[in-house]
Amino acid sequence: MRFSHNQKPGKKLTLQTLLLSYTGGLILLLLLVSVTISFDRFRDYIADQLQGHAQDAATAVGLSLSNAIDGRDPIASATLIDATFDSGRYLSIQYHNIDGELVVERTAGLDDFAVPDWFISVVQLPTPVGGAEVVRGWQRLGAVTVVSHPGRAYRDLWRVAWLFLVTSAVVGGLALAILYWVLMRMLRPLRAIEVQAEAIGHRDFSRRLESAPSRDLDRVTLAMNQMADDLEELFEGQSRLVQHLRKINSEDPVTGLMGRQAFDQRLKVEVEAEETAGAGVIALLQLANFGQVNRTHGRAQSDQLLLRLGAELKNFVLEHNRAFAARRTGAEFAVFMPGAALTDGLYWCRQLMTELDGIYADFAAPVEVAVHCGVARIDLEMSARDGLAVVDQALRQAQTSDHSNCQQADQTMTGYPGESWRLLISEALDQDGLQLMRQPVYGPDGATPRAGQIFCRLRLENEWVRGAVFAPMAERFGLMARLDLMVVERTLARLAEDQNEVLMISLGNTSVADADFQSALLARLEDAAQARLRLQVGIQEHAVHHHWNQVSTLVRRLRDLSVGVIVDGFGAGGVPFSYLRQLPLQALRIDQSFVRDIAYQEDNRFYLESVVLIAHSRGIKVYVTGVETATDWGVLQALNIDRAAGFHLGRPVPIEAGPDLA
Repeated sequence: MRFSHNQKPGKKLTLQTLLLSYTGGLILLLLLVSVTISFDRFRDYIADQLQGHAQDAATAVGLSLSNAIDGRDPIASATLIDATFDSGRYLSIQYHNIDGELVVERTAGLDDFAVPDWFISVVQLPTPVGGAEVVRGWQRLGAVTVVSHPGRAYRDLWRVAWLFLVTSAVVGGLALAILYWVLMRMLRPLRAIEVQAEAIGHRDFSRRLESAPSRDLDRVTLAMNQMADDLEELFEGQSRLVQHLRKINSEDPVTGLMGRQAFDQRLKVEVEAEETAGAGVIALLQLANFGQVNRTHGRAQSDQLLLRLGAELKNFVLEHNRAFAARRTGAEFAVFMPGAALTDGLYWCRQLMTELDGIYADFAAPVEVAVHCGVARIDLEMSARDGLAVVDQALRQAQTSDHSNCQQADQTMTGYPGESWRLLISEALDQDGLQLMRQPVYGPDGATPRAGQIFCRLRLENEWVRGAVFAPMAERFGLMARLDLMVVERTLARLAEDQNEVLMISLGNTSVADADFQSALLARLEDAAQARLRLQVGIQEHAVHHHWNQVSTLVRRLRDLSVGVIVDGFGAGGVPFSYLRQLPLQALRIDQSFVRDIAYQEDNRFYLESVVLIAHSRGIKVYVTGVETATDWGVLQALNIDRAAGFHLGRPVPIEAGPDLA
């Protein structure tokens, strides 16, 4: 039988409580029995003492009436009985003659015994009656009857009862305290085992148990530590295997850059996805005479050259937000810069070409070499295939020169220059020209929206422009933090209005790395006590990798505020999975390049299936976006994803007009 990790156990007593209750109850029962027996014996002793007191008094009075005085004289008898009655604790003394007539009687009232009535009714001492004959020689004169007063006996019993109770309470309390301390010490390893088991349930294998004081518990702690080590090794091995397979399928083995297939798939998503598509600049770079260099210097040395060139391309990509590069063939490289204007892209690519040419020429000497580069802009209405065809023509034009050369494609200069973007975005933010769009996010059943993904539009020159178009420029000019803060404020206001809504936002890379932005974000979240509980914040995997300290601090602060964190673009950057066990994440959102056409991409299906298994084993959910067809949606449902969004499931609409989400 398999139990879900979300199952909640019923209300059950802890082992410590059970042992304390049973053992403590047994101790109290023994004390109670002991006190009861002791008190009962003392009661019998007191009753015997009263009886003896009454009998001794009766015997003394009888002897006195028989020998000391004449018992036939009523006055002398009364004097003797008065003296006896006044000197002792008696309830009554009676003297009857031989005919049964009362000669002398002295009695005392049952005044207050200074003990509770209920105690008297419970104890019920027997009436202590003593009797003796009065004789003169062989002549029987009468009989004396004496009843002792029980007041003092009840008071003594009451004091003894309190003494027994206080002593029992002290002894019992001390025994329970010692028992509690012993159980706390002996069962401490069990609580540590419980904490470790919960940590393992949350895929935290770092906790280790100390040696237990008892042999049995010590063996259990050793077994738990060994299990944690084995599970951690198993999950780490699984993660490394999936990461290795991903690298084999999508990375060039020599340079570590993307392979041709992975680049084409990523480019297709960047320029063709419905909501997130944006324009950008693409460049193809070709190493001239590489075949001759390979023959001259050997394959091993040529691979070292390619590795150096790959490192230079990686540095170039890091300097341009969301850019990515690939080795398409043996001596051809490709770079795509989302959101870049053609003039900017051409300038950057010429700088890159110069750097690569210097490395290539130094290595290839004495062979004459060159680096040719073609640059083109892919606009919103162009497909990835068309963009590659246009830039390939520019590369062919550059190759007509024997020297290093960079040519742009023969196309209209579209897109704003950089400084124009800065002014346009700043003006839109100043005028609050921001519009929030919400796309429904569905569960695996696809029946009811579970949340809404927030996208934004900016009003630029009286036209609403999608975030994928202006976001790269906002990142470049340091405006993303201001934009993200506006999105956060508007989203929290929406959540405050609708108590049933759950919304997801995504932060820019430069925002996450900005300490001032983090402080402002956390301050606004602290003020939104209820709304923030229904907010989920997305952080790009690229930011996790390159701004680890800032991201880890932010993620933990968000967790303290009960704000869920999602890793966006998971898998696109080739980042090792190790951070999954170091950050308290709620979900991973798979990059669209692995989702698009997944029904026909066997490698991507295997990769996504493996990620789902690893993430779920660590208690992390898996989200996907970019679901464009029913075929892809059917495959994703079979892979057991947790949340999905895409134009096939629902298009983004202005948040003010969107339906309520459950």
